[in-house]
Amino acid sequence: MDVLRVIDLRDSHSDPREVVPRAAMNLVDAEAVIGPIIDSVRDLGASAVLDACEQFDGVRPQSLRVPSSVIAKAAAALDPAVRRALEVAIERARRVHVDQRRVDVITEVVPGGSVTERWLPVARVGLYVPGGRAVYPSSVVMNVVPAQEAGVASLAVVSPPQKDFDGWPHPTILAACSLLGVDEVYAVGGAQAVAMLAFGVEMADGSRCDPVDLVTGPGNIYVTAAKRALQGVIGIDSEAGPTEVAILADDSADPRFVAADLISQAEHDVIAAAVLVTTSAELATLVLEEVCSQVNTTKHSERITEALTGEQSAVIVVRDIQQGLEVVDAYAAEHLEIHTREARDVAMRVRNAGAIFVGPWAPVSLGDYCAGSNHVLPTMGAARHSSGLSVQTFLRGVHVIEYDRSALVDVAEHVVALANAEDLPGHGDAITVRTSEQSPERSPE
Repeated sequence: MDVLRVIDLRDSHSDPREVVPRAAMNLVDAEAVIGPIIDSVRDLGASAVLDACEQFDGVRPQSLRVPSSVIAKAAAALDPAVRRALEVAIERARRVHVDQRRVDVITEVVPGGSVTERWLPVARVGLYVPGGRAVYPSSVVMNVVPAQEAGVASLAVVSPPQKDFDGWPHPTILAACSLLGVDEVYAVGGAQAVAMLAFGVEMADGSRCDPVDLVTGPGNIYVTAAKRALQGVIGIDSEAGPTEVAILADDSADPRFVAADLISQAEHDVIAAAVLVTTSAELATLVLEEVCSQVNTTKHSERITEALTGEQSAVIVVRDIQQGLEVVDAYAAEHLEIHTREARDVAMRVRNAGAIFVGPWAPVSLGDYCAGSNHVLPTMGAARHSSGLSVQTFLRGVHVIEYDRSALVDVAEHVVALANAEDLPGHGDAITVRTSEQSPERSPE
């Protein structure tokens, strides 16, 4: 295979954001495709969803909602080793996510005046599980567990129909839903799935997919474009771009491990990004040699080669760890691995990353499945301002304000002064009508 391109920054003092590689992601063309789909689903409902499934997935599902019998059959037929692996992934994810649940906090601002911050779950959410080049039962776990731990009462999972499975989503995805107790599953993907979740549709048998308040989960560029187009009608977790890994390494790193982790990320898609940032030119050479060797023996070598030789992937050589940190912070990777001496200390100096994997024994693939962390993470530099999926994604903070008369009287002049400063005298009048001498001590019963 051709090797990853090498970018030498050892003599550079420019802003790393100008040189870090990034996959191109232009939603304009995708928006032109998904616009008519969204309009059609809004106007025509379930028939438009089925038409889109037939057009884009090559199969028209027997029904949009997957029957409970089909889900049960998939669960019964699940390979025991896969079942146990999913059970471990679920248990570890629950252990991490249950600790994320926020508690209500009451703050006494002054005697007689308090603000309570309540954390309330979103009422209904739609969880998108991809079904393209690979099967992602792990994405069922990563979406469902935090929603359940947040206390979301109504969950709907959507995943594309598969020609090989009678138009239903992949059986392993259905089995994962069963293990998690999710029975509302729809055989629909793409922009049509997001539109169905946003608007709700009535089925031919009179049943209904009710609209959701929030849609989470990664998908392809058309799913991302639909989430952007429908934001406001629904809430969204993020706009997912191509998956990516950055590895910060010094000369203590094992080139076999580094190469394997670059390859494992490139395995996702031809536009997946794999970036090595290293202080060691010698390590860079050894890793490139290992990549060539390991790719020859892996199953998806053609896909991996295209990803590793694309513009989104590179080896970046830096002067020292400090410059390396500046580069990875500028890149703000979805996944960041640290293969250096004192790896935890280096990891704690990182400012921007979706998730950080510390040392040689915590590869990204561990986080994809069984670390307990969540693998739905910000991409395309969004880790500079956004977090990955968590219990908090499914919660809303609501302030409850309680003041008695004396607490209001105490602050009244300040409220009135600020209202007048903003030329909103009615705001001040809403205070003085309560605090004037003629005002009753309490509201009538």
